[in-house]
Amino acid sequence: MSSLEKELFLSKLPSRPPMPSGPQHGAKMRMGLVCIPGRKRDFSPVAWNHYFETMEDVIITNGTGKDSFRIYKSGSDGPVLLLLHGGGHSALSWAVFTSMIISRVHCRVVAVDLRSHGDTKARNADDLSAETMSRDIGIIVETLYGENSPPVVLIGHSMGGAIAVHVAAKNLVPSLVGLCVIDVVEGTAMDALNSMQTFLRSRPKVFNSIESAIEWSVKSGQIRNLESAKVSMVGQVKLCEDDINIAGSSHSFVDTAIHEEEEDEAEEEEGTVKKEKEPESSKKLKENKTEYTWRVELSKTEKYWEGWFKGLSNLFLGCPIPKLLLLAGVDRLDRDLTIGQMQGKFQMQVLPQCGHAVHEDAPDKVSEAVATFMIRNRFTEAKGEIHSSYPNF
Repeated sequence: MSSLEKELFLSKLPSRPPMPSGPQHGAKMRMGLVCIPGRKRDFSPVAWNHYFETMEDVIITNGTGKDSFRIYKSGSDGPVLLLLHGGGHSALSWAVFTSMIISRVHCRVVAVDLRSHGDTKARNADDLSAETMSRDIGIIVETLYGENSPPVVLIGHSMGGAIAVHVAAKNLVPSLVGLCVIDVVEGTAMDALNSMQTFLRSRPKVFNSIESAIEWSVKSGQIRNLESAKVSMVGQVKLCEDDINIAGSSHSFVDTAIHEEEEDEAEEEEGTVKKEKEPESSKKLKENKTEYTWRVELSKTEKYWEGWFKGLSNLFLGCPIPKLLLLAGVDRLDRDLTIGQMQGKFQMQVLPQCGHAVHEDAPDKVSEAVATFMIRNRFTEAKGEIHSSYPNF
């Protein structure tokens, strides 16, 4: 998608952000989504500027060429929260979290599209080694702030969490004061690598619209928060290239919600479900042959996986700065981290009832935990009274 096409696409997105999602009285649940009788479910995308204040490209000159890293920013004072997303995601995965953390504490947010992800354009884009990606982060901070960098707190999820640890361990950001890693542990990650290709093959290869990509992400449980999915999935998919033959693909995801909503309405009006004709919206999509696929082919990055996670626990424990580990379950702790946690080498919080995308599924709880961590270590001050849900924190 060209820059012009993308701007036109974003200009058509809703003018108001959706209200935070959650169960409502009298609603019926279907596959983890709230469906209010008589109302159509809305899977339409939401633009970045409902959650971030500005968007810009950081241009880095290296040798004879240039790399362009897309970043999203919010806040004007306090320490910088440098946010690194997981594999296949983009900086937009931090959108809802950003709006919440900015309201809780004085801070600045810089969310980065990592190499080969989102709208970042870098030479050697296929080089996703821990060494290259961590070096990118150091150069981005230096380019943004020079020698007068404000205090930086690195926060990373999954792959981004691993890269954050590598950045901290190599002291690539001299002004780094804190490190927060979200749902990535060496032992669990290394064990999961054996089944990662199977998982990736199970995902749809194409979607017939952005809306259907958002619908799939929520119904599959990849992102359990509809509000997060509406902005995050825009950064995960792209228009299929013209030379990719996807016609008649048996591994795609279509807008099932369209059919379900029409059936719901027919059921309410006549008491029976009628067999509906193909919706006009589906016909138009077929005529226009507009389909989307993943921006990043994660299956092709396998040679870098072990390098992201091997030795991660000891690297994390060895970082001489305050550290926070946020997990979706205690079963994710490996032996080294269990011992380190008992020795008080880092702070840890378990956020139950979340999937792997913890910061997207429960952005309110994650922002609360991060705010408490920052205040406890005197990195910043609260904008108001913060009521922590974690007495043992």
